[in-house]
Amino acid sequence: MTERAATGDSTRAARRVLVPLALAQFICSFAGSNMNVMITDISQDLDTTVKGVQTAITLFLLVMAALMIPGGKLTDRWGRKRCFLVGLTLYGVGALLSAVSPGLGALVLGNSILEGVGTALLIPPVYILTTMYFHDTTSRAKAFGMISGMGGIGAAAGPLLGGLITSAISWRAAFVFQAAVIVVIIVLSRRMHDPVPADPTRPFDTLGSVLSAGGLVALVGGILLADDDVGAMAALMGVGVLLLVGFFVHVRAMERAGREPLLSTSLFRSRTSNLGMVTQNVQWLILIGTSFVVATYLQVVRGYDAIQTGVIFTAATLGILVSSLAAERLAKRHPQRNLILVGFLTTLGGIAVLLTLVAGSPSAWAFAPGLLLIGLGVGVMLTPSVNVVQSSFPDAQQGEISGLSRSVSNLGSSLGTAVAGTILVAQIADRSYGLAMVALAVAGVVGLVAAVLLPARPVTAAVEGAVPAGGSTGT
Repeated sequence: MTERAATGDSTRAARRVLVPLALAQFICSFAGSNMNVMITDISQDLDTTVKGVQTAITLFLLVMAALMIPGGKLTDRWGRKRCFLVGLTLYGVGALLSAVSPGLGALVLGNSILEGVGTALLIPPVYILTTMYFHDTTSRAKAFGMISGMGGIGAAAGPLLGGLITSAISWRAAFVFQAAVIVVIIVLSRRMHDPVPADPTRPFDTLGSVLSAGGLVALVGGILLADDDVGAMAALMGVGVLLLVGFFVHVRAMERAGREPLLSTSLFRSRTSNLGMVTQNVQWLILIGTSFVVATYLQVVRGYDAIQTGVIFTAATLGILVSSLAAERLAKRHPQRNLILVGFLTTLGGIAVLLTLVAGSPSAWAFAPGLLLIGLGVGVMLTPSVNVVQSSFPDAQQGEISGLSRSVSNLGSSLGTAVAGTILVAQIADRSYGLAMVALAVAGVVGLVAAVLLPARPVTAAVEGAVPAGGSTGT
């Protein structure tokens, strides 16, 4: 076999593996937003409140964020393929339990805990394996573009597909749909191989995992209590801050002792990566926060059902789909910093439109232009933000940075639902809707500032075939 033929076979094999990886990112992002259009149906069926459903949604996103870093570290010890398959299995079991849940407690166990833990195990391998399978600049850019795009499409299409399934069958069928997709991914993954053998002797920082996860859960949990008990909110957030401070003290102590911590402090020494992670966090905060706020407002205040609410989000889905399909072409022509800047400006414009056109309008279609702009804006910057972060580190640190990067993104999703959702749920009305959207706009300004501070063409780490964080993905 000639070298060219061997290279062609390797490329085709990598592309076959990309399908289940991208599909896994799609279904996890779908799960983070599809429940937004089921709020009324679930709360009535399980005899709970809008706040109860919001808590379940936020906990799912939070569990993902809290355990993503430990999940990334376990890939070295257990192997990337094994973590991927174990995560898929846990996710599928959680989806089935959610489908038959008799009450909110069972829904939280199935959706928030099992699906959340499963996602934390399966998502880091998606990005690590992509980095390992695709070596040249162009193919890696395409791969990250497909995965990031599928994630954005999953989040934007979640309300539409969830609404269709809920209206046609039941909200429980939406979880059966997720389980079915998981089975398909497992079947498609049967030929997947791990490029690097697992190392069972690799140390794992259990105490660091407990401190980091506990700190994030307490911090976001405190936000959820904002409209119930200010004292409890302050106490829980205080505990969260103390746990996170304790985590970083623990990490520094382990490094000084020459031991391997859960998270190396060297990951925070790259200014470019730090700013890139801020943009990732804010992107998902706005996307998921907007999805929750608009979906809840339409159902609770305006009385729309699941399908009517889901159809409105077609605009956001279309926006992300269009900009994601154009991501590769845009990356070849423009520095990634510029794409992130344009993305935030477009997204902020979408929020402004949602605030102005919706005010006093009886038509739900008044939401469409704003959602379209948000979809276009987020879609433009998803891939560049991932590349900026991943390309700042060499291959040896891809496991750590993938876990940290995904944790930061999912923390943004949980904060979007917790912060904007708590403002809205406190007193669901036109005024609360406006305040929630203003909170998302403030977050968008923070992301825009981080994008402005990104170097135009930063020097990247020696990652084989890495996409330059500030430049073109072209050859």
